[in-house]
Amino acid sequence: MSSSTEFRPPRWLRGEHLQSILPSFPGRRPLVERRARPMLAASRELLLDCGDGVRLQAFHSPAPLAARAACRAPGRPTVVLLHGWEGSARSLYVLSLAQTLFEQGHDVVRLNLRDHGDTHHLNRDLFHSCRLPEVIGAVRRLQALMPAQPLALAGFSLGGNFMLRVAAAAPQEGLRLERAIGISPVLDPATCMDALENGLALYRRYFVHKWTRSLRRKQAAWPGEFEFSELLGSGDLRRMTRELVLSHAGYGEVAAYFEGYAITGDRLAGLEVPATLVAALDDPIIPSSDLVRVARPAALRVVTTETGGHCGFFDSLTGPGWADRFVVAELAAAAVPASRA
Repeated sequence: MSSSTEFRPPRWLRGEHLQSILPSFPGRRPLVERRARPMLAASRELLLDCGDGVRLQAFHSPAPLAARAACRAPGRPTVVLLHGWEGSARSLYVLSLAQTLFEQGHDVVRLNLRDHGDTHHLNRDLFHSCRLPEVIGAVRRLQALMPAQPLALAGFSLGGNFMLRVAAAAPQEGLRLERAIGISPVLDPATCMDALENGLALYRRYFVHKWTRSLRRKQAAWPGEFEFSELLGSGDLRRMTRELVLSHAGYGEVAAYFEGYAITGDRLAGLEVPATLVAALDDPIIPSSDLVRVARPAALRVVTTETGGHCGFFDSLTGPGWADRFVVAELAAAAVPASRA
C-alpha cells in the first residue's frame, strides 16, 4: 500500500535542508538529553553475542511499571531502535524517539552497529552495510533474552534500511517480530551516492568527517591491523567507499556491494512482517524517485510526506516531533487487533 500524509511544520521550520540538519544539530543535545534523562537513567548496557564471534553493543531501558499501568498495555512490544550511518545509540533522533516510547510504556533497546558509538574495539573487521547477519543475530539474541515480550523494530536512514531487511528475513531466520518501521531509509545506495556528490556539499563533508574520525578510531583500537592515513587525506567519499569496499568488504566491485544492501527491486517482495516505510519527497540525501522501484507486498505500507527532509519531520523543537508520534501511533494501531481478539 501507498499513502501520503500531512506533515505541516510551522513556517520557521520549513525547508528540506533545515529539516535534514536539525536531527543531528549539536545545539539541540542539551535539550534532548535533558528530556531523555528518565530513559537514560533506566538504561543498562548489553553486549550481544551475534554469532561467529561478533559482539554488538546495545542499551536496554525497561519501561517503568507506572507508565505501563497508565497506558494499560503490559504487553506492549519492546522496540529496538537503530541509528543511521555514523550515528550511534546516543544520536539525538534515537534519544528523542526512545524517550517518547519509554513514556508510552514500551521497553526500549538502542542498538549500535559495528564500529559505531564507542565500539570500535569490539570486533576486528570493519563495518560495512552488508553485515546484515550480525544485526539479525543481535535481534535473535534480544529475542532469547526477552522471550515473553514481542519485538518491534524502528530505524533511521541506514538503520531503517537494516531494520526493513531484518524484517524481510525474519521468517527464514526464526525471528518473531510484531512490526518494523523505517524512517527515511536508504533505498538504493548508488543513487544516494550520486545525490551526496551532486547535492549540497555540507552533507558530503559531514559524512566524510564522521567516517574519517571513525576510521581513525578503528586504526587506534587495532594497532598494526589497519593503515588508512593516505586514504583519509583524500576527503573523497566515492574514493573512500571504493577502496574500503574492495579491500575490506569482500566485494570485487562497488556496484555489487551497493546491490547487496539496496531495498529496491525484489528485496522486500517476500516481506511478511507488517512494516512501514516513511519518506519525505524532498529528502536531499535519499532520492524519493527510487520509491517506485521498491516492491509493494501486502505487508508493506509506504507513507510519504511532501516535506520533512532526511530524518527530520520537525514540527517542534521542544517535544516529540512528528516522526516520534508517528512511530507511537503505528505501534498502537498494530496492537488494536490483538487486543480485540
